Amino acid sequence: QVQLVESGGGLVQAGDSLRLSCAASGGTFSRRTMGWFRQAPGKEREFVAAIRWRSETTYYTDSVKGRFTISRDNAKNTVYLQMNSLKPEDTAVYYCAAAKALAVIVDVNTLSKYDYWGQGTQVTVSS
Repeated sequence: QVQLVESGGGLVQAGDSLRLSCAASGGTFSRRTMGWFRQAPGKEREFVAAIRWRSETTYYTDSVKGRFTISRDNAKNTVYLQMNSLKPEDTAVYYCAAAKALAVIVDVNTLSKYDYWGQGTQVTVSS
């Protein structure tokens, strides 16, 4: 059973930066596509970014392109989300997600493609 624990959230001002971390345990981290999703109050959970396990190709939703960077450190079983130039509309609970090991996922932005989820970390950006 894979367990994911997010950290790094907090309250910041618009224009600031934060780095979220997601530590994985209990599975083969290096062979899993990893994703970050977020959910704002009253809204559905949405895709933010993903990184494939073999090619380490990265994907982003349009609203964060150029501001957020996803990366992974397989030696530490950790995936990161560096968030720069934060905006109030980035306020949400951010969730880390892991796909099944060795799975080839075409649509990395789809929630149902991920089998394991963290508990989330709150990011609040004030204007």
